[in-house]
Amino acid sequence: MTNLKGLASRVSELRVEGTSLVTQGKRSRGNVSLRRRVFALTTFILMLSMRVYSEPKTSADTTGSVQSFLGRWDLTLKTPLREYPSWLELTQEGGQLRAQMVSRWGHARPLPKCELSNGRITFVSPKEEEDRKDDMVFEGNLSGKTLVGTTTGPNGTPWQWTGERAPSLKRKSDPKWGKPTQLFNGRDLSGWRMSDPGSTATWKVESGTLVSPGHGPELISDAKFEDFKLHVEFNCAPGSNSGVYLRGRYELQIEDDLEPEGPTMRTGGVYGFLAPSPEQPHKPGEWQTYDITLIGRVVTVVQNGQTIIDKQEIPGITGGALDSHEALPGPIYLQGSEASHVAFRNITITPTR
Repeated sequence: MTNLKGLASRVSELRVEGTSLVTQGKRSRGNVSLRRRVFALTTFILMLSMRVYSEPKTSADTTGSVQSFLGRWDLTLKTPLREYPSWLELTQEGGQLRAQMVSRWGHARPLPKCELSNGRITFVSPKEEEDRKDDMVFEGNLSGKTLVGTTTGPNGTPWQWTGERAPSLKRKSDPKWGKPTQLFNGRDLSGWRMSDPGSTATWKVESGTLVSPGHGPELISDAKFEDFKLHVEFNCAPGSNSGVYLRGRYELQIEDDLEPEGPTMRTGGVYGFLAPSPEQPHKPGEWQTYDITLIGRVVTVVQNGQTIIDKQEIPGITGGALDSHEALPGPIYLQGSEASHVAFRNITITPTR
C-alpha cells in the first residue's frame, strides 16, 4: 500500500506540472512535444500501479489453489483388466509441493516430481518402482471434491484414475466390545476364500493350522469388520514372508527375509509406515503371537506380550491392499503371495458391537 500511495502522489505532481506546461505551451509550439511526454509518463505510471495492485490477488489465488490439493488421497487406478488401490499424500514445504505415494505395490515413498500449474497436477512414479521401461506420469485436476486424471500402462495404453479424500476415521467415543469369535475352526477353510480359486498353489490345513502356499493366492475372510481386537499365532519358516492385512488394507508384516528391508518392513511393522519399537528378536520356526487393536486408523500391536506399536496412526493403505475405500468395513486377509510357508492358528477376533 505504501508503494501505491507514493505512485498516486507522483501522478498528482505530474498532473500539476503538466497543467503548468500546457499554459506555457500557449506561448511556444515546442512545449507541445513536452506535453505529450508528460501524458505518456502519466499513463505509464498509472498502468504500473494497476499491475502492483493486482499481483497480491494473483498470489493469493495460487496459494488457495495449492491448499485445495493438500492432504491424503485414496486413489483408484482403473486399468483394462482390473482396478488397483493406491494412496497419495500432498504437502507443501517452503513453498514447494511434495508428494509421497503407495503405488499398486510396495511401500510409501517420496516422489521425485510433483507440480501444480493452472489447476492441473502432475506427479511421477519412477520406472524402477513400477517395474517398467519408462516413468509413470500421472496428470489430473479437481472435479468438485474428487481428483480425476490419466496415466498410461507399460505399453502406452491410457489408464484412468480417481482420488477421494482419505477419511480421518476418528472415533467420537471409546469402543464397546462384543464377543470373541474364532475365524479359523482348525479343520477346514470355512469362512475364508482364496483370491484366486483356480491357483495350483493353495492354502492347506495341516494339524490344526493354516499353511500359506508360497507364491500363491491370498486368504481372505468372508466376514468384514470396522474396529476390532485380533489375536493370531504364527510360525514363520526360515526365509519366509507373509503378513496379516487389517480390514484388507493395512499390512502387519511377518518375515524372515534373507535380505531384510527397512525397519517399517520387518516383523511387527505396519508395512512402510510404522516400525516396531522395540523390535523383537527373529524366531524363525517358532510360534509367536500378535495381539492387535485397530480403532479407526489408530493401531496397537503387542508381539509375544511386548507392546511394539502403541496407539499410532496408520496414514494410509499399504501395498497389496484389496481396495482404497478406507471408510468401509473390510476383511482380515493372510498373505500367501510371498515366498515359502507361514503357518497360522488360534485366529480370534473381537469386534465392536
